Amino acid sequence: MPYHLDDVKVLIVDDMQPMLTLTKSVLSTFGFLRIFTAQSGEEAFNLFCKHDPDVVITDWIMEPMDGLEFTKKIRTDPRSPNPYVPVIMMTGFSSKLRVESARDNGITEFLVKPFTAQDLYARIFQIVEKPRKFVDTGQFFGPDRRRKSAKGYEGPRRRDDDPSKAAPNAPPETLDILKKLSEEAKKI
Repeated sequence: MPYHLDDVKVLIVDDMQPMLTLTKSVLSTFGFLRIFTAQSGEEAFNLFCKHDPDVVITDWIMEPMDGLEFTKKIRTDPRSPNPYVPVIMMTGFSSKLRVESARDNGITEFLVKPFTAQDLYARIFQIVEKPRKFVDTGQFFGPDRRRKSAKGYEGPRRRDDDPSKAAPNAPPETLDILKKLSEEAKKI
């Protein structure tokens, strides 16, 4: 069944006009009609508050507010109309450290420049078909950072209902704490 994208609102943020134009053109080809663009984090946050987009695609390296700061503002600012909005981070830097940093700062998906239309479609497909639950720990708010299911894995660090399997050599008092944490996690 095809998606009806004409009502989906997308905000693209990039300080490079050619990248804004290219990304908007690709999204238009997919069928998106309601596309907003901004060349700075401040301008983007104002548009975000005004239009409440369904998806945000942002560059990482911008001045004076970069993509991570912009995402943090979306996630934590009281004026934000939707702190749960999916955010796709675009960047030319794809080191593992960068990807982990983006993930740890509330980014939903990561898109490396230069990208193809298929790459962008794959990130949008991921957001639509496999949405991630949000986590709020007080220190982190954003999409659940875990991607892979642990089904079938029985190694020593496997999360399990039986704390003795998760920490087979742990002292009894540690096992009691793990058991209580496991019971609390089930309530969430």
